[in-house]
Amino acid sequence: MIEDPDPVDHVTVTLKELLQIERCPPAWRALDLYLVRDGPVVFYVGQSYVAFDRVWSHFYGGFKARSLIGRFILCNWPASMHWTVELLSSRHERFAALHPSPGAESEEQRRLDAAEHLLIQDLTPCLNDALNPRPTPLPGVYRPPTAAPTCPRSPTKLIRDAAYAFKAEQRRQWLENTHPKVSIRRNAPA
Repeated sequence: MIEDPDPVDHVTVTLKELLQIERCPPAWRALDLYLVRDGPVVFYVGQSYVAFDRVWSHFYGGFKARSLIGRFILCNWPASMHWTVELLSSRHERFAALHPSPGAESEEQRRLDAAEHLLIQDLTPCLNDALNPRPTPLPGVYRPPTAAPTCPRSPTKLIRDAAYAFKAEQRRQWLENTHPKVSIRRNAPA
């Protein structure tokens, strides 16, 4: 019998990498917090019992304007495929000293709410309105989630675009690692 790997408490992947993973790896199932960022700019912090699944539902929800962060990803495609998705565990020692928020139905939900609140307070994400009295203003280089999407209307096409970009990046890294003296041109001269 194959045993599940031990759970992890933090995973960082690019959106294009995440879109290549169809099912949540067993070691990631305990991750219940997530954030979407581009370098130092944090766009959104959220929680779910399985954060991986929630990020996917945001992605699909963006096509029907049911998810603010999902819509924001689509409005900024293809640049958004390079953004980072972080999946975290509210059980991590970083959150151990938190006092769970009152009113939630279970101890686990109170802990999760308190951890999400701490992340929102610390990171002041641009798109979180709740629990965020001073959201970071959205930098002008990004299209707001109210703009028209800049991508195809097909999730399958976006996932395929992300796969091509991911494979090209892997090839480029392989070439740079195996042939460090070879210069790789990004665009051929006209």
